[in-house]
Amino acid sequence: MAGGNREPGRTVTSKVLAVLEAFEKSRGALSLTEIAEGSGLPLSTTHRLVTELTDWGFLSRSATGRYQLGIRVWELAQNTGRQLREAARPFVQDLFSLTGETAQLAVRAGNEVLYIERIYGTKRVPRASRVGGRLPMHATAVGKVILAYEEEWVRDAYLHRELEQATAHTHTNPRRLAEELMQIRGQGYATTLEEVRLGSCSIAVPVFHTKRIGAGLGLVLASAQSASMTRHLPVLRGVSAQIERATAHIPLESLLGMSRR
Repeated sequence: MAGGNREPGRTVTSKVLAVLEAFEKSRGALSLTEIAEGSGLPLSTTHRLVTELTDWGFLSRSATGRYQLGIRVWELAQNTGRQLREAARPFVQDLFSLTGETAQLAVRAGNEVLYIERIYGTKRVPRASRVGGRLPMHATAVGKVILAYEEEWVRDAYLHRELEQATAHTHTNPRRLAEELMQIRGQGYATTLEEVRLGSCSIAVPVFHTKRIGAGLGLVLASAQSASMTRHLPVLRGVSAQIERATAHIPLESLLGMSRR
């Protein structure tokens, strides 16, 4: 029991992380009891850790006694993928300006895609994620294009896990998904239609870094535009090439500022 830990198998660090992860499952403020339930910790332990995290600015407490993530979490999160985000932001902005559609850049984080840049259009399109948000790779165009160009062992491992079904249109059959990934590699882009959120579709192309897949660059549109979204491929590929050139001198792991395993 590390550091006088009264709960075998759980270090103080794991408890702190469990408290913070409780907020990942909810976008709203949480009560102390809800944090304890979400983290799987005793109420007394939760109270002690929440108090310390609040003192440090990692949590903030409202007048009603509920808690939410504090500004310090946001400040630290800005360092994640900073080099890629800062290098790519002008080009993602160009993509939005040239298409008028929601433009986004994402990287692989384990079995999910992590959105590190997103510029929203004014059109009414259902939102499935946000900067800093994560989604399953197989349900998103940026995720599928990353998965298609990943190393074979990464694809195989992903296809052997349980595939979440976000909507009735999400592709969860491993054999069908494997065939789709092979098609994506052949055509150089991925698409989705209402696979993660009803009312939206998406298209994405790979962003390479020293001949390895680095990120996925994509657009999110209303489902009514699904039949014509490939018209954006020339600008998507052009912007992808610009990002690749702008980041070629930075080592991939330094560029992402995180481990993808």
